[in-house]
Amino acid sequence: MGNDSDDPTAFGWVLVEDEGFIATVGPLYVRDGLYAFRADQKHANLIGRVHGGMLMSFADRAMGVTAMGAADGASCVTIQLDMKFLDAGQMGDWLTAHSTVVKRTGSMVFMRGEIRDGERLVATADGVWKILRRRPA
Repeated sequence: MGNDSDDPTAFGWVLVEDEGFIATVGPLYVRDGLYAFRADQKHANLIGRVHGGMLMSFADRAMGVTAMGAADGASCVTIQLDMKFLDAGQMGDWLTAHSTVVKRTGSMVFMRGEIRDGERLVATADGVWKILRRRPA
């Protein structure tokens, strides 16, 4: 999607419906396994760039949903998330998150992620998600 559109849905992006934390920091969009958001003033840090906490929350959601898919739909929780901030996200950027499963075991999903503005790499992430099992009734 180009930076000149105000309607991501016109490009096939679907709004992520969430009444929890993501509703506070979003809106987020999803298409073909990629997550995205348009950097807005509410995402700014003290110097007018995208706040690192927003980038971490964004990576956590994108990677967490991918982890749940790798866990056959089981609920997963983040137990580790490491971020490297490589470039500043700017107001107006259309930032996308791509997540890759590195390995899945019986109880964990190991992930890598990238956040980009087009071809420009803004941040990378590595994380581990715990696959939750239902307790016997």
